[in-house]
Amino acid sequence: MSQSPLSNSQPAIVVENLGKCYTRASTQKPRTFMEAALKGFRDMRPEAEFWALQDVSFSVAPGQMLGVLGHNGAGKSTLLQVVSGIVRPDRGAVQVAGRMGALLDIGAGFHPDLTGRENVLISAVVGGLTRREASAQFDSIVAFSELESFIDNPLRTYSTGMQMRLGFAVAIHTVPDVLLVDEFLSVGDLAFQSKCLDRIMQLKNNGCAIVLISHNADQVRTLCDQALWLQQGKAKAYGDPEVIADRYVGNMDLKAQGQELHSYSQEIRIENVYAAQETERRSIDSGTAVRFIIRYQSKQVFLNVIFSLNLCDEEGQIVFNTNTATRELMIPIWEGDGEVALVVDRLDLSGKHYYMNVGIYSPDWSKTYDYHWQRYPFEIHWTPEENSILHPPCHWEISKDDRWLPLTTKQTNEI
Repeated sequence: MSQSPLSNSQPAIVVENLGKCYTRASTQKPRTFMEAALKGFRDMRPEAEFWALQDVSFSVAPGQMLGVLGHNGAGKSTLLQVVSGIVRPDRGAVQVAGRMGALLDIGAGFHPDLTGRENVLISAVVGGLTRREASAQFDSIVAFSELESFIDNPLRTYSTGMQMRLGFAVAIHTVPDVLLVDEFLSVGDLAFQSKCLDRIMQLKNNGCAIVLISHNADQVRTLCDQALWLQQGKAKAYGDPEVIADRYVGNMDLKAQGQELHSYSQEIRIENVYAAQETERRSIDSGTAVRFIIRYQSKQVFLNVIFSLNLCDEEGQIVFNTNTATRELMIPIWEGDGEVALVVDRLDLSGKHYYMNVGIYSPDWSKTYDYHWQRYPFEIHWTPEENSILHPPCHWEISKDDRWLPLTTKQTNEI
C-alpha cells in the first residue's frame, strides 16, 4: 500500500482486485508445546485456507462517503484493516492519498495505567499530529468527549463508554484526509451520537474521504454517496446507495424466510404503492379498513408471481408482514400496467409514521423482479397518547359483586 499527498484530481482511496487469505487451524491442533511434542508435531499445519476478501474493487473521491454493508463475517472489518495498512493484502492493490484516520477499534491504543490526559496527547501524536498540534487541540478534544472532570484519572477507572468517547474525540481531531469508520454511531448515548454524526459530516464537507461500515441500511442510504455490499468476502453489489441498501434489506428480509435475493430482474416493475380508504383524510384512522394498492408494469405474461407487503416504522421495525405464497394464492400477470391490492379489514396500529415495503418474486422465490423498501410513507391517526405499536379494540372492567363491569370515562353510580 502506498500513501501520497492528497490531490483534488485523483481519488483519495483506490482499491483494485483486493484479496486477503487466512488459514484455518485444525480442530485437532495441540494446545500446548508438550502435547505437540508427544504427537510428533502432527496436526500443526493449517487445515484449510479461506478468503476473507476476494476481488474487491472501489474508489472514493475527496468529500465522498462509501457505505459498506454486509452481515457478520462478510469481510467488512477485514476490508478496513487492509485499507488502513494494519493487514497486508495477499492480492490486489490499495492506494490511499493523504493523512489517514481510522476508527476501527476506538480506544484500542490507550494504556490503562496512563491518565486520560496522557492517552489523549500520545494518541494524537500517533494519529499524525505534531506535539504542538496535539497540545493545541487538547482542550477541544476533552470538551468534545465531555470528560473534563475525569481527564486526569487513570484510564482503568473509565467505563467502556467513556473510553470510546475519548477515542472518538481524538480520532476526529487529527483532521484526516481519509477516515475509516467501523460503526461509529454505537458510541455513547443518542445526544453524543448525534454530535459524532455532525462532526463526521463536517469532515466530509471539508473534503475528507470516508469509508463507513454500518449494519444500518437507512444510515447508508441517507449519509453515503455510494455503497458496497459484501457477501462472503466478495462484492455482491456496488453503486448507488439507495439501490444497494434496498437490495441488502430485501435480501435480509428473504433470509428470514429461508430464501435469498439474487438480483432485481425488472421484468416486472413496481410503479407505485399507496393506501386507500373510504374517507378523504390524508392519514389513516387506527382500527379502520385499509386497501394497500400495488401498481406495477410487466414486460410479459406470467402465470404466477408472489407479491409481498410489510409495514415498518421509521426505525425499520416490521410491524406487519404477509405475502401471497403463504396464503397459497395464484397471481397471474398480464403484459402492461396492472394493480393488485391487499385489503386489511381493520388496521389496529398506534398513531405514528409508517412505510409500505413491497416485493414481487418468482413462484419459487429464486428471482426478485422488483423490491422497494421505505419508499412509500403513510400516517396512522390515533388520539390516545399511549406508547404502543398495536391499538386493538379493548376496554377495562372492574369486578364487583361477582360481576365484571366495564369502566368508562365517567364513574357511574352502579360501580
